[in-house]
Amino acid sequence: VAADFKVINAGIGGNNTVDLLKRIDKDCLAHKPKLTILMVGTNDMNSAKYIPLADYENNLNQIVKKIKATGSKVLMMTILPCYEPDLLTRHKAEFYQPEGVEGRRKQVNAVIKKLAAKHKAHLLDLGHRFLAIGHLGTDKDSLIQNMANSNKRDGIHLTATGYRFIGLSVYDFIINHKLPVSGIVCFGDSITRGDGSIDRD
Repeated sequence: VAADFKVINAGIGGNNTVDLLKRIDKDCLAHKPKLTILMVGTNDMNSAKYIPLADYENNLNQIVKKIKATGSKVLMMTILPCYEPDLLTRHKAEFYQPEGVEGRRKQVNAVIKKLAAKHKAHLLDLGHRFLAIGHLGTDKDSLIQNMANSNKRDGIHLTATGYRFIGLSVYDFIINHKLPVSGIVCFGDSITRGDGSIDRD
């Protein structure tokens, strides 16, 4: 029965850890997930919704604790690399000082890995996978939106191919680690959400 394979997409564009804490009961826990796929941190590290690293860690810790307390398994994912020249057309370079864009991303991912270990959550290092594949620049086949493939300088959001790569990576992880294949909630931001439609690229 199709309902047995229900996956709830609870990703919302622009969300950071503060937003997730505000809506965790309604959008995640209320569904009684058997598996929660959690990815958040991209907005926390960028200027519009910036959250200092210590606060990010505290917020993420609370999110994972609340989910684990319900008995749901948790799959945490690291955040993805950016294409800095395009990202810095949208956010000021000085905002990322002193650690820089890549330095800050590494700090966020270190927190994700630390909390995954602390809570014995599953960890999928998506950031590492995207770096290993490459294709994160100005070419049309970049996995990140750019002028050549989407007619805008973005630097952070993915193309349809990039989202498919996440989907395939998550699917493989679930199967290989024998995680629940039904009762899944994907909880996070726009990277978590993807396109979420069947009528667009």
